[in-house]
Amino acid sequence: MHEALLWKPLSKDRVHCELCSHFCVIEPDSRGKCGVRVNKNGKLYTLVFDRVAAMNLDPIEKKPLYHFLPGTTSFSIGTMGCNLECGFCQNWSLSQSPKTGQPIQGQHVSPEDIVRAARETGAASISYTYSEPTIFFELVQATARLAAQAGLANVLVSNGFMSGRCLEELAPLVQAANIDLKAFSERFYQEVCGARLAPVLENLKTIRSLGWHLEVTTLVIPDLNDSKEELSAIAGFIAKELGAHTPWHVSRFHPTYRLTDRGPTPVESLERARAAGIAAGLEHIYVGNVPGREDNATVCPSCGCACVTRDGFTVLRNRLKDGRCPQCGGEVSGVWSRAT
Repeated sequence: MHEALLWKPLSKDRVHCELCSHFCVIEPDSRGKCGVRVNKNGKLYTLVFDRVAAMNLDPIEKKPLYHFLPGTTSFSIGTMGCNLECGFCQNWSLSQSPKTGQPIQGQHVSPEDIVRAARETGAASISYTYSEPTIFFELVQATARLAAQAGLANVLVSNGFMSGRCLEELAPLVQAANIDLKAFSERFYQEVCGARLAPVLENLKTIRSLGWHLEVTTLVIPDLNDSKEELSAIAGFIAKELGAHTPWHVSRFHPTYRLTDRGPTPVESLERARAAGIAAGLEHIYVGNVPGREDNATVCPSCGCACVTRDGFTVLRNRLKDGRCPQCGGEVSGVWSRAT
């Protein structure tokens, strides 16, 4: 075990975790909602500082990030545990098992090992992903500091339910993030995810103010968050609060974990999401988990030129010149090279 950060002691050996927006009060010999932070004798410890359960070299487009160093690879890591309990989680065996008392699995890997492996594979960045990077904050922070020294970018793929203090600590270390905006109702967040919407919205606005490159993902689920009204509310929030240049990924749901009572998202629902984004004035809307879509190209918002074309997670052609359209010279928002 490794002593945790972002907590304070309370009376009778209880502790107050300040890592995420649950702000758990944890009794002795008990764990927080994430399942990987435990109170031992009035001190809070993390069980996953050196237990990496997933480690792969991924295209940056798989995060998904389409406007950040396209065509590069990102050395991606994750641990067990999560502070949400989404009924549709595709990585539920990784994220949810610590909450049921299952042993913490993973390789004993140090921050130095991670950065070394990233450099050896030729990655341009390290992504903290797969489960929820908030709950392995100590590993993220230590690794990100070394990654910055090694010239690697740091990428957060998150549900956005971290605390303000957590964001403040990560502010100087992270360059890009993809944040899930899972729905636009408190009921959805409470009943389906075991969380709340308001902190996610506030954190998205904070992230925008920090200057990180930001992209947003919504998994469109039949009969849960796919109404025209809700999709329009999500698109409107992104356009108004985060900026029309913020890429929005609308992804197709497939039945998994506890949500197997409905089929995959109809393509018509994804088209409805795309239409909502266009109506809100969003410049870049991408449809995920549907192969062969030509509209996943990055187009110039000024003239409509296809500046970056893709096949799945593979960049076929990047025609941008210093972030500008080759046809009209208009600027396309993003981080297009390591020197940017």
